[in-house]
Order: sequence, then structure tokens, then C-alpha cells
Amino acid sequence: MAQTVQEALQQTRLYSDNLDYTLLKLPPNAITAAAGIIAEIGEPFNALIVDRDEVSLIIPAEAVADFIKRLPGHTTAPMRYRLITLDVVLELSLTGYLAAVGSALAAAGVPILACAAYSRDHLLVPADQFDLAMKTLETLKSGH
Repeated sequence: MAQTVQEALQQTRLYSDNLDYTLLKLPPNAITAAAGIIAEIGEPFNALIVDRDEVSLIIPAEAVADFIKRLPGHTTAPMRYRLITLDVVLELSLTGYLAAVGSALAAAGVPILACAAYSRDHLLVPADQFDLAMKTLETLKSGH
């Protein structure tokens, strides 16, 4: 039987590593520098997204000073983020899971940056709204 959104929500463990993260925007030609930084950091969580217009890099805030000289032309997001991993293996055919999560957080006034991995999703929320986000997600999981 196919996994349902409600089943997935109930099975979800919420995980955070208690680190602050920084989102950086880089020019499209900075992919090698960004990938090298992730390789040097060598520990989760990091994210690298490349599209035709930009390279986006998410790394622990404490690592930014170590690498900033290697990132000419970067833009740093004005806020720090905290990670929430939605720790449940999601079927690739499941629809509506992230919509339910995003809707609950939107109703609570919490913006998200969503990152999908192969089996699970990760959210970055403003650090100053982390507690509200966790409470909102716990309520969603319980079905209330």
C-alpha cells in the first residue's frame, strides 16, 4: 500500500544539530569553489544547489569566516538559519508531504528554505523562529 501523508507525518522524527547556518549566493562560475568548500567541511549538513543563474551554498555559520576569501562575488543572506531534518524515509511517489509541512509553518508565520534529499527532506528556518517551527511541526505530527 502506498505511503500516505498522514502516515509519513506520524512517522517523522524531527532532528536538529543545534547549529546556525548561512545561505550564500555565488555567481554561476563558482561551482568548483563551492564544491571544494563542502568537501573540506566534510560533515553534514551542507547543501549546494546549482542552476543557470547562480550557485547557492548552505554551510554552518561558524565555517563562513574560514572560506569567505575563496568566494568572490558572494552575497550573504541577512539572517541565520537552523536546520530541521524531517527524518522519515519518504516514498518517491508521495505527494503533499512537504505541502502539509509548509502550510503548517506558513500558518505559524515561519518561512522555510526546503532542501530535498533522496529519501528525506530538510528545512532551514530563521534561527529566531526555530522553537516555534519545532512546536508547530510536533503539533502537525500529532494530528492536531
